[in-house]
Amino acid sequence: MAKLTTKNKPYPIRHYVRIMILVSFIVLVLDLVISITSISIVKQQSTRYLQDTANLYINRINHDFSYINHYMGWTLANDESLNMMNAYDTNSSEFLKSNENLHKRFTELQKNYGQEYNFFFYLKNQSFFLNCAPISVSYTDYRELKKQISSYIENKDVYEKFYSKWTPILVNGNYYIINIVPYYNRYLIGLISADNLIRPLRQINLGANGYASLVDEKGANISNLISNSGQLLQKDTGIANLVKSRTTIISGFSNTTFSAKMVIKFGAFENIMIAQLLIMLLFFIVTSTLCAVMLFFNRRVLGPIQNFSDNLTHINEDGQPADFKSSKIIELEQANAQFKDLVEQIKTFKIAIYEQELEKQRIQLDYMKQQIKPHFFLNCLTSIYSMAQIQMYKEIENMAMSTSKYFRYIFQNGENFVRLEDELDHVRIYLEIQKNRYRDAFIYQIEQDELTKDVKIPPLVLQTFIENSIKYAISRDQEVQILLTVKHQQIEEEAMTVILISDSGPGFLPSVLEKLTQGQPLDQINGTQIGIMNTLKRLEYLYLKKAKVSFSNLEGGGACVILTLPELSSTSI
Repeated sequence: MAKLTTKNKPYPIRHYVRIMILVSFIVLVLDLVISITSISIVKQQSTRYLQDTANLYINRINHDFSYINHYMGWTLANDESLNMMNAYDTNSSEFLKSNENLHKRFTELQKNYGQEYNFFFYLKNQSFFLNCAPISVSYTDYRELKKQISSYIENKDVYEKFYSKWTPILVNGNYYIINIVPYYNRYLIGLISADNLIRPLRQINLGANGYASLVDEKGANISNLISNSGQLLQKDTGIANLVKSRTTIISGFSNTTFSAKMVIKFGAFENIMIAQLLIMLLFFIVTSTLCAVMLFFNRRVLGPIQNFSDNLTHINEDGQPADFKSSKIIELEQANAQFKDLVEQIKTFKIAIYEQELEKQRIQLDYMKQQIKPHFFLNCLTSIYSMAQIQMYKEIENMAMSTSKYFRYIFQNGENFVRLEDELDHVRIYLEIQKNRYRDAFIYQIEQDELTKDVKIPPLVLQTFIENSIKYAISRDQEVQILLTVKHQQIEEEAMTVILISDSGPGFLPSVLEKLTQGQPLDQINGTQIGIMNTLKRLEYLYLKKAKVSFSNLEGGGACVILTLPELSSTSI
């Protein structure tokens, strides 16, 4: 018994406040450690990934350099075009034809390795310098390049620096990587801009101010300093450069005098850590302040509120709250009395609202059904009156009999659902009534799937859309075709009855079709389009928003309505 009492021993609120402060401090320290560790691990992984990426790129460039160097050497030694060009005058037809062949050869090479590479040849005997592939350098750079290459070849000491080795040179303030391959008195030159060579490495995310560049043997940049965001950077100097977090990767190319340099700046990681520390510090301050407030209001507020909370949780099974324990806060005692009254009012209101909602739905459904019946009744009387004016007595007899059958069906049927087979017979009667009126103005065809004969649907739904076709599609100019097909389909593993009603008339007006497809209500100010809107509301109520109705215009002309109705069970009907 003593152990049980010790286990359930209550503690003062100051005890829980100390626990909250201790937990907050531990969470703060753990967050600091985790943040620093996470940043260190991410930096190492990012650096390793970038180093591997740089190595892959450098290996590819080394392979390209080696192949291009070998290709130029082979061409100098074995291609007859250069021999012919060296033997003939520059204005001769043999020279021009050989130059064209050489241009085609290096154009193909350029297609394989990129338009950034430029190729030139120099014939020392003729002092002739020309490109042997399309060039991407400016004309001023081209002229300066021609002068420099001529001077390099004449100066043997300088020439050894470029002999079959890719080397950076400065041309009009722009750095290019050049390779000169000799063979007796003729030379082939490969060239690429330093910025073009380093461009693929600039696509790597190196931080907001990180950059990739080419550097020479002394570490000087031979390409522009451009950040990931495309901004031109200035060289970092001073104390600010020492405190910035960065990682530098330098990888050299084989058989060259320059290297690729990537400067990775991880400023975002330090910002994340500082933000986390500030959040935890704010959490610690808020927790401490809250604890102080809880201690201050413990006797005056927390105790009485706890008593009131206990009263709210102990509600009798009949929904009545238990008696409130007396407190020194009069507002809480008044709130308890009001709470008892509120429980009674909520119960009364819930019952009243539920009954009102049921009554509202029943009235709306009955109203819409009654609204549809006189709509067609007036049309029938108008049709009989029109035939009487032109003394169509036989047709009046048929019209009267069909109308009698039509309204017998309506007045004898007070259900919300009828057999689809009966509804189709009713539609046939309606169409025959209209044929007595319009004669040869239209023909109709009704097709029904055998599986749909016992399906039940709301009455007068099909007539609404057939009536719309009669009203807007029929004209005296041409015969209109009205088609009604009923099929049984499985849609998403659910049995559906799909009803298609189409005509060959002018179709829906664009404004009406747009509202129907977007589910917007139609304009019923003049008493038109009531049937369609009421039918859509009936389907929404009766099928609990599971029925779908789509409207469209056919390509060859005419309106089309497709009803997709769930096949309801007898219990739901």
